[in-house]
Amino acid sequence: MLTFRQDFIRFAIRCGVLRFGEFQTKAGRLSPYFFNSGLFSDGAALRELCQFYAQAILASNVEFDMLFGPAYKGIPLVAGTSIALAEQGCNVPYCFDRKEPKDHGEGGSTVGAKLRGRVMIIDDVISAGTSVRESIGLIRAAGAMPCGAVIALDRMERGQGALSAVQEVRQNYNLPVVSIATLDDLLGYLRDRTEMVQNLKAVQAYRDRYGVNND
Repeated sequence: MLTFRQDFIRFAIRCGVLRFGEFQTKAGRLSPYFFNSGLFSDGAALRELCQFYAQAILASNVEFDMLFGPAYKGIPLVAGTSIALAEQGCNVPYCFDRKEPKDHGEGGSTVGAKLRGRVMIIDDVISAGTSVRESIGLIRAAGAMPCGAVIALDRMERGQGALSAVQEVRQNYNLPVVSIATLDDLLGYLRDRTEMVQNLKAVQAYRDRYGVNND
C-alpha cells in the first residue's frame, strides 16, 4: 500500500469525514462506515485533501495536460489540486463548468482555462457515474480528450449489477479512475489497529456481501 493511502484514511477519520456506525446508503443498504467529503470544510483540511489528490495523480503516471472540476463539489477540489500540483513542480491549467451557461460577459459553460489536450477530471466520489458522464461529454464537445478521473474514496461496492460505479466508468468509457484510497485500503488500515477490531469485522462483512472483485 502506498504510504499516502494510509495517511489519507487517518486524515479522513481525524476530520470526522470517515465515520463508523450504521448508516443507510442511497441504495438502501446498511453500511458500517460513512464517508462525507463535504466535511472537509475549512482551509487547512482542504489544503491537505488537495495535497492527497496531487499525490494520487502523480503516483498514477496518467499523462494529462489540464484539470477539470465538475460543479459543484469539483470546483474547490480542482482549484486546490492545481495549487498542490504546482507546489510539486507540476503547474497545469484548470477549469470548471457552470450549471447554467452564461449568455453575457465572457459567456460559455466553463470558467477558467480553455478545455484542451488531455483532461483529468477531479471529483469526490463516483456514485451513479452521472457527474463523470456529463464531464466526459462536455470535454469531448470542446474538442479535448478525457484522460482519467480522480476521486477520494472508491467504495468498491457493486451497483444493480456485478460491477461498481467505478468499474462501469472504466468499462463504458475506457477511462482510468484513480482513487486516493479504496475500501481495501480502509480494511488494511483497520487490520493494523487492535482497538478497531469490531469496525474491521463489520466492514469486512459488508465487503464480503456487497463488494466487487478487484480489477
